[in-house]
Amino acid sequence: MANLLYRLGRFSYQRRRLVAAVWALFLVLLGVGALTLGGKTANTFSIPGTESQRALDALKQELPAASGASSTVVVKAPDGKTLADPTVKAAVGVTVAKVAKVPEVIAAVDPFTSKAISPDGRTGLISVQFDKPADELSHESVDGYDGLSGLSSGDLQVVPGGQIKAGVPEIGATEILGVAVAAVVLVVTFGSLVAAGMTLVTALLGVLAGMAGLFIVTAFTDVSSTAPILALMLGLAVGIDYSLFISSRHRTQLAEGMDPEESVARATATAGSAVLFAGATVVIALAGLSVVGVPFLTAMGLAAAATVLTAVLVALTLLPAMLGFVGNRVLPRKIRKSPTAAVHKEGFGFRWGRLVTRFRVPIVAVGILGLGFLAIPVKDMQLALPDGASAAAGTNQRVAYDLTAAAFGPGASGPLVVVVQSNDPATSTALAQQVLGKAQGLPDVVAAQPAAASKDGTTRLLQVIPKSGPASEQTSDLVKNLRTAVKPLATGDTSISVTGNTAVGIDVSNKLSSALPTYLFLVIGLSFLLLLLAFRSILVPLKATLGFVLTIGATFGITVAVFQQGHLAKLVGIDSPGPLVSFLPIIMMGILFGLAMDYEVFIVSRVREEFVRGRHANDATVQGLGHGARVVTAAALIMASVFAGFILVDDPVIKAIGFGLTIGVLIDAFVVRMTLVPAILSLLGDRAWWFPKWLDRLTPRVDIEGESLRVDEEPEEKELAGVR
Repeated sequence: MANLLYRLGRFSYQRRRLVAAVWALFLVLLGVGALTLGGKTANTFSIPGTESQRALDALKQELPAASGASSTVVVKAPDGKTLADPTVKAAVGVTVAKVAKVPEVIAAVDPFTSKAISPDGRTGLISVQFDKPADELSHESVDGYDGLSGLSSGDLQVVPGGQIKAGVPEIGATEILGVAVAAVVLVVTFGSLVAAGMTLVTALLGVLAGMAGLFIVTAFTDVSSTAPILALMLGLAVGIDYSLFISSRHRTQLAEGMDPEESVARATATAGSAVLFAGATVVIALAGLSVVGVPFLTAMGLAAAATVLTAVLVALTLLPAMLGFVGNRVLPRKIRKSPTAAVHKEGFGFRWGRLVTRFRVPIVAVGILGLGFLAIPVKDMQLALPDGASAAAGTNQRVAYDLTAAAFGPGASGPLVVVVQSNDPATSTALAQQVLGKAQGLPDVVAAQPAAASKDGTTRLLQVIPKSGPASEQTSDLVKNLRTAVKPLATGDTSISVTGNTAVGIDVSNKLSSALPTYLFLVIGLSFLLLLLAFRSILVPLKATLGFVLTIGATFGITVAVFQQGHLAKLVGIDSPGPLVSFLPIIMMGILFGLAMDYEVFIVSRVREEFVRGRHANDATVQGLGHGARVVTAAALIMASVFAGFILVDDPVIKAIGFGLTIGVLIDAFVVRMTLVPAILSLLGDRAWWFPKWLDRLTPRVDIEGESLRVDEEPEEKELAGVR
């Protein structure tokens, strides 16, 4: 591995103009493809094979109108009046007419016809039916629906709500703050604007390539609206980190007097090996999301994995070429003038390494107990798909939810839909009546009523309104109880299914929960094997995996405490705490596991490099941490700052992901990898590198430390090695 990357680094340095030209052409082609082929992202969550999704698919055939997006416009009379007052009633009629004229709306039912009027007579719901799913509606339709908001004649308050207003998250100035902080950290770390700018530019080019490729993919398959944001935040973070790892090694070697070309080749061989293996663990963790069997999650994982893979390719090819262009200018001016000033100068990392190895026992004990304490809130974690209650304060979706919940109860915002089907209209009618009777007798049901029917009468829809909100455990239990109660009624050719946005959300959450163990087993197992190959050790990969468990436990605990329990929630812009989005745990586990291995590989590979050169295990740990601490600190701060920029986004899903990843990176880098890992390596001593002889014979040698590179070869011999 090291020899291959050595030749790649040298080739990229020697043929830097060719490499830069190829990447420039590649970026142009991707950009053209993204502009001409790029489609739009989807904003719906579904899982093929679940009862709720099967029912929706059947409705597209039997009752197409009911398979489109449905929503409600909330109307509220001014103080001292009700909807029945003549002027207010007339204003409601005008509003219904406006709703009906919105593009792609096929039905708008006024509250007087549907009886959707609150007990005090002041609030009503206009039922709206679109002819397409929410993610397929045109911009004209969405803008027209959103434009209904405001005061109608007679001071009638009009608020369009429902899933139609979920929206696609957009990137704004707040996310750029993370990149700005990353630039500052790079300047401080390198002490050189040239080095900082080059590292940042190469990372951004990699992100642009990955994002362009992602938008090309949208022309051929559905991609979740969250996928580009996830790919962007992850691509920026790892892209900067990978370039930082290689650039830092190159700068250290240059400061020690190594020839620039040789230094680039060796940095690509050693730090580049760490980047390759670290990137591989991230890609495995993200691509592994496809085994869950959830289409939107698969798209998110593959999109992010592709962006990470692009970042690795940029770091191993374009970066060495860029280093060739800048030459010694990658070093600070004072070191260029006096190279010996940087040699043999020990920084904070060495002092920290000696402190950690000296007090290794209390540090391990305190670290494990402290992270375990932070993980306590995990036992109360609740999961659900986002609804109106989780929308940002002041948005139409949130205002409509609050008005509906106050007037009708929280369950009115998430009604359940029961689909009754048979081959005979009379059978369907009789069966629907039986289902209504069963539903009305269940606890936590406010009302159950007929909703719609197909033209031939063989398919009938019933609406069941829960007492509790869509994301509550009570509503989840109601879906289970309702399915259990009505299932025996279906005999022969009849079928009964419970669906609707709320039921879909519950099915998605259940599917994700059941798939999580399989996902973890696969990802952790494959990554364990990868680390075993890299370090030729049993205990080091095991320690890395257990460290991840501590990281993820503490991260989830803090996230639950803030976003669900509401502790310090105002500081991150959460005014209404609630359940975490159902796919958050599996997404964060995949990303954090990959990122945790980044720091593990970078620090431990340097420790092993020192160990195989003959240093004592304890001294090798101190040297490895000493050389890597500055870079890992900078990398963690950069990654955390990029993720933290997304906490400022209004979208609660993106906000939660950004917060969790920020906390997770900081905990894993500073507590686990830079504190617990060296302490445990010091405790284990030489035993950390124990590897059974029979396994040593079976596993290929990948040489991540560059052990096979001949240090004493002459420049002419190296030139020959570079082309062989």
